This record gives sequence, structure tokens and C-alpha cells, in this order.
Amino acid sequence: MKITAVIVAGGKGTRMGADKNKLLLKIGGREILYYTLTAFERNEKVDEIVLVAAKNDICDCEKIARCASKVKCVTEGGETRRRSVYNGLKKASGDIVLIHDGARALVTDKEIDASIDACVRFGAAAAGVKCKDTLKSARGGFIEGTVDRENTYLIQTPQTFRLDEILSLHKRASDDNFDATDDCMIAERYGVKVRISEGSYDNIKITTPEDMIIAEKILERRGEI
Repeated sequence: MKITAVIVAGGKGTRMGADKNKLLLKIGGREILYYTLTAFERNEKVDEIVLVAAKNDICDCEKIARCASKVKCVTEGGETRRRSVYNGLKKASGDIVLIHDGARALVTDKEIDASIDACVRFGAAAAGVKCKDTLKSARGGFIEGTVDRENTYLIQTPQTFRLDEILSLHKRASDDNFDATDDCMIAERYGVKVRISEGSYDNIKITTPEDMIIAEKILERRGEI
């Protein structure tokens, strides 16, 4: 069984206050994207990596991708995340594909392996952790109710599927002009159940300057910088 990781490296630096793709920013002397790629490069179950980048970032991403021998190609993304993922899926050749946000640079073998294992067992999987905070539903800025925290999860990536199935779902979404913020949303729309695999509270999406500080501390704790 061959396994492909599709890593989406698009994204602007708006919330980071940067004038370039946030994944090109450095922590401990290395680009954020470097840490993401090396996580999948080290994983023994992953056979190949497809990196999806914005047109203007392809050259920079290709340079960083030299750190990972499993990178099959760097391909151009689309106008939305869904279109970017779809472009990446078309380049994948694995039986199973992990779809991962490049900004989640702190992912480890534990989350990757758990997502693969859950996909093999249940057909589709997504890393997730239970919400720690009390959650409220609101309308017009006023609280309307309390959400059951026991049944509420923060969904992360990787999100893992059989390649033939997720390709088919993306084609349907494209034909229906349906956009989505993640691949689980596409699966949900077309009736595919997704198993929640074990995520990690360390597996943050690096989005703001505060996240950079947190990520640096986690990498220091792990001895990676």
C-alpha cells in the first residue's frame, strides 16, 4: 500500500503581518515549511510528498523542498484551498493520501500514523482534539446557548482518505461549484463518514506572530532547534 502526503503550502502573511507567504518565514533559522516537510519525510509510512504552492512561491518552495527526498513534485495551487488540494491530488499516486496544511509544522509521527491507521480501518480520518473551552452559540453578538463540549472537537490535519474516493469527491465538489474550508467538509456534503483520529494540542496552525512564539517553544522543547 502506497501512501502520499499532499501538503498545501499556499497562504498569505496577512494575519502574520508579513509581506510574503507565512510558510517562508523562519523559526530557529529554518522556514516553517521546512519543519512540515521534514515531519513527513521522516515518517516511515509515507512514500511520497506532493507540495502545492502558489505560482509566485513555487521557486522558493522548490528550494526548501530539497530537504526532503520524498517530494515528488511542487505543483501550482488554485484560487481556493479546495482547488489547490484538487490540483495536488491529481499528482498523487498513492492508495491512501494524507492532506495536510503546511502551516501545521509541528505535526508528529503520532498524529500521522494515527490518521493513516484510522483511514485504513474506517475509510476516512481526520486528526482532532476535544475542545477545552466552554463553547457558546451566539446571534447578533448575544449568547443563545451552550454547545456540548463533550461532543465537540477541533479538527486538524492530516485528513486522510483513499485517493480514488477523495478525488471523486473533489470532482463532484468542483462540478457543483462547492467550496470548503477543509476536506472533511467535502466528505460530509456527500455522505462519507470521517473517523476522528488522535490529534495533538501541539499541532497548531501557525497563523499569527503569537503562534510563532509558541511554535518556537515547542521546537525547543523537542530539541529540534
